[in-house]
Amino acid sequence: MPASPSAPASPSAPASPSAPAEPAGAAKPAAGAPVPALAARAASVGASPVREILALTARPEVISFAGGLPAPELFDGAGMAAAFRAVLDEQAATALQYSTTEGSPALRAATAERLAKRGLATGADDLLITTGSQQGLTLLAAALLEPGDVVVVEDPCYLAALQVFGFAGARVVAVPCDEDGPDPVALDEIVARERPKLFYCVPTFQNPTGRTMPPERRRAVADVAVRRGLWIVEDDPYGELRYEGEHVPWISSYEDAADRTVLLSSYSKIMAPGLRIGWLRAPRALLRACVIAKQASDLHTPTVNQLAAARYLTDRDLDAHLATVRAAYGERRDVMLAGLGDALPDGSTWNRPQGGMFLWVRLPSGWDATAVLSRVIEHDVAYVPGAPFFAGAPDPGALRLCFVTSAPGEIREGLDRLGRAFNSVGVAAR
Repeated sequence: MPASPSAPASPSAPASPSAPAEPAGAAKPAAGAPVPALAARAASVGASPVREILALTARPEVISFAGGLPAPELFDGAGMAAAFRAVLDEQAATALQYSTTEGSPALRAATAERLAKRGLATGADDLLITTGSQQGLTLLAAALLEPGDVVVVEDPCYLAALQVFGFAGARVVAVPCDEDGPDPVALDEIVARERPKLFYCVPTFQNPTGRTMPPERRRAVADVAVRRGLWIVEDDPYGELRYEGEHVPWISSYEDAADRTVLLSSYSKIMAPGLRIGWLRAPRALLRACVIAKQASDLHTPTVNQLAAARYLTDRDLDAHLATVRAAYGERRDVMLAGLGDALPDGSTWNRPQGGMFLWVRLPSGWDATAVLSRVIEHDVAYVPGAPFFAGAPDPGALRLCFVTSAPGEIREGLDRLGRAFNSVGVAAR
């Protein structure tokens, strides 16, 4: 059975038959005690399998459904260039200088306005600008978690969140999920038993599954948090990428849970991931703790990027740009869904997300998505196995497909290759 690419072995150096002679007069290094070891967390938290797979699929001939990458041809490069030019022409001294940790007042105000228009009353002082929403998770872990604290997550869960909680020394407990997200009864029982500090979730177009928690499920999750005393960290990087259906209110919008909910998001999926601009909305005391944690991390998110993003929001119509992106991504989702039946082994199942970037596949019983990946990559196509996303017992037959990065024709070709790859595996290799 082929080895998983998520844990590549490090080749050992061959033994040399004889040590090379040292140059005459070369100083010999002084003998000394060994250097101190790495922190235990550095040894216990592994590299991201997604990043490892992306390295394996970097060849231009590979059609990769593995990464969660927005389509670069849909970036508004001209608009972003104009925003940077305007900032550097008109306020270079400010843009190139250090800034406040909390973030650009203009960007926080524009972000708060966007949230308010979507139904969540927010002021600029409710927000902290972060270096990507990933940093928001790291800051929350620093502000909330002691080593040994319990964190509850969906199963499967966003992989980088598991890394963050692992580095914080937390014990991660998975709550059982169905097609609508976490089981509220199971969540209540876990919280009563484990006394976790927080529950982390991606309620809308979840990574990796693409599923969305319906309103009644969100209400039930909020009720558990209110009744049991629990922080809810609600990550929403994909919420504005909806292709059908109606917006579902954030858990953060429930008034009785407002004192215990944190909302994270970013401009990566709707403006440009290279800006590395995210934001965190939280109650004041927790927000202040995150500000202090950010001061200890990077002082502030790059000023020029923040001001360019704020200028873009002032000068350009982000919603009009998003309409173009949503139309393209929705078509790509439909193309992938239309071709999956021919590409996957008989008996496979998959979902139909209403938005986001991913869909979730389960291969038939007996198939191992990790074990066959190396054979699939030989056909110049790739996916991400689902097993690393599970904090609980993994589903070996699960895999994630990203449908937004490739154009429709490339998706069709990639699915053709995927079908040929699965056909070539055969029963013996499974």
